Amino acid sequence: MLKKLAAISSSLVLTASAWGYGMGQSMYPMMPEGKLIGAEVTGVTSNGKGMGVQGRYTHKINPQAVADIGLGISGGDRDSRIFAGFDYELFPDYGNQPRVSMKIQLENAKEFDSRRNILSLAPMVSKGFSFWGTEAYPFIALPFGVNLNDEASTYQTQMNVSFGATGNIPFDGYRKYIASIEGTIDLKDSYTGVFLGFGYPL
Repeated sequence: MLKKLAAISSSLVLTASAWGYGMGQSMYPMMPEGKLIGAEVTGVTSNGKGMGVQGRYTHKINPQAVADIGLGISGGDRDSRIFAGFDYELFPDYGNQPRVSMKIQLENAKEFDSRRNILSLAPMVSKGFSFWGTEAYPFIALPFGVNLNDEASTYQTQMNVSFGATGNIPFDGYRKYIASIEGTIDLKDSYTGVFLGFGYPL
């Protein structure tokens, strides 16, 4: 029990100076009712660049549906955010067929001194592969959203492409931990950044 608490504490301490957006770990193949708690180290390198910390809780509701919630704070022009997401599997990862899903996310964020509500929809494709005897799940997603500025009563559309991989850490003594790495590129009124996540199954 103490080892578990120390591991969770270590993961959170490692992320005390960074923050993140990203697709999370919803493509990781958890068992139904499986749960993950995680922290993500990220850096946004485009407009509003900054570092911070983000925590995320992920729950597999049934074989097709995964929900996550989280919050983050940061320096730079993207101060804080809370969010909730829902990933629904359309086709499973089976044989040569990749997993195909649709993820919807609702976010409330303080960006550039304004409070914004962002609703996004992201088609996502992922596929499990064996790397040096350990299964990993590369993915690519195309998040598209509507960004509503409450204070100015305006809105704009935004789009980016996200890509990365998630899987268990391939070292003895750490294989139960889940790691993810993700990059995102701004396509329209969004952001470019890099995200590194650590998850612990509950």
